[in-house]
Amino acid sequence: MSQLTLFVLQLAFLGLLWAFIFAIVYALRTDLFGPPMRRNDQSGPQRVRQDSQPETQPTPTTPSGIATSLVVTSGPKEGLEIPLDKEEQFTIGRSAESSLVIRDDFTSTHHARLMLWNEQWMVQDLDSTNGTLLAGKRVSIPTPIPLDTPIQVGETTFELRR
Repeated sequence: MSQLTLFVLQLAFLGLLWAFIFAIVYALRTDLFGPPMRRNDQSGPQRVRQDSQPETQPTPTTPSGIATSLVVTSGPKEGLEIPLDKEEQFTIGRSAESSLVIRDDFTSTHHARLMLWNEQWMVQDLDSTNGTLLAGKRVSIPTPIPLDTPIQVGETTFELRR
């Protein structure tokens, strides 16, 4: 084998090795800090994808009104009640920056967020691995949250109450 061929093979191997190392570092960064968050300057949640058949979402069965607090009904922080600020988004995840920090194996760093839109609280899953459940159904788009309806993130369940 000529020296030129051997040198080219060594360079190719070195390039593949570096590509593998960068892939590992990117995967670790994404796992630790979550995917990069995009700022959405438009007002209100938007439907990201259009399906051929409409998605069925839970319908409100409780009295209308704006929720003023979030109550954890099961999980490590059961009984915790957090007041909701109407001006800010409420984030949920393992990150210390989250409004509700949940440390379990089934919660992503930036798992979900609650936002007030047109006098109605909405839940949005932030591309979490295990998903966010509203009344037992997985949330894929920003979805209105009826009062006293269970929302599950990881092993924690909570409800919005007046």
